[in-house]
Amino acid sequence: MSGLIGRRIVITGAAGTIGRALSSTFRAAGAQVVGLDLRADPSVPILACDLTEQAQVEAAVAAAIDRLGGLDLLVNNAGIGGPAPAELPPDATVRRQLEVNLLAAWSTTAAALPALEASRGRVVFIASRMAVLALPLAAAYGVSKRALVAYADALRLEVGTHIGVSVVYPSMIASPIHDSTAAAGLSLDGVSRYEPIEGVVGAVVRAATARRPPANLATTRRGRLELTIARHFPALARRMVNRTVAGRLAAGSFDGVTLAAGLRRRAGR
Repeated sequence: MSGLIGRRIVITGAAGTIGRALSSTFRAAGAQVVGLDLRADPSVPILACDLTEQAQVEAAVAAAIDRLGGLDLLVNNAGIGGPAPAELPPDATVRRQLEVNLLAAWSTTAAALPALEASRGRVVFIASRMAVLALPLAAAYGVSKRALVAYADALRLEVGTHIGVSVVYPSMIASPIHDSTAAAGLSLDGVSRYEPIEGVVGAVVRAATARRPPANLATTRRGRLELTIARHFPALARRMVNRTVAGRLAAGSFDGVTLAAGLRRRAGR
């Protein structure tokens, strides 16, 4: 944590569950932090910015860098979820997730790169276990996070000589990001396990302070195992997910849920 003293940090989605935890940890360690979120909060401070609007992103990033006097670390944390069966055509929910989870991080990173290159800084992307271990009925989130990892990989090849690029893979954190999915009757309870937010914060801190920036970081021991299985034993990963979903179907968890009609029909329910 001593490596954070005096570091100049920008965090997107700073008003959210993970963003608040990161901001608090960084400040306690002696870092200077400016957040970006939809609503401003001068006490934190958080600058107001719609990350899906390029002009707003460029202005907010410039204002944050000016306030900090430079930039050592960008944490792309902002993200949204929501139900999105892969068998249905992409709707506004799908497009919004792609805009916030992928394109907003791309825009923010591009705006911050000159300052990060000048300081030989680092950028951290908060992805998801679903970037490598897909789950049904949540295609937009998984696609957006897998694409985010691909963007980070490409970015590392381009700027990695001067800027550290790391990706963190949380599983399921208790936060409002799951509310819309639960409201649609597609709660991930029983499919994923909640994990402590401290694991996510710890992984980001490691990415920020390690002598050599790690490319990929799981947030728990179980997460490391799941990432290994998903990457190296994809057939096993599919069987694990299919077995879990079959159990949910048999238990009637998706009965009456419109978005799960295709799953129920193919399962004979």
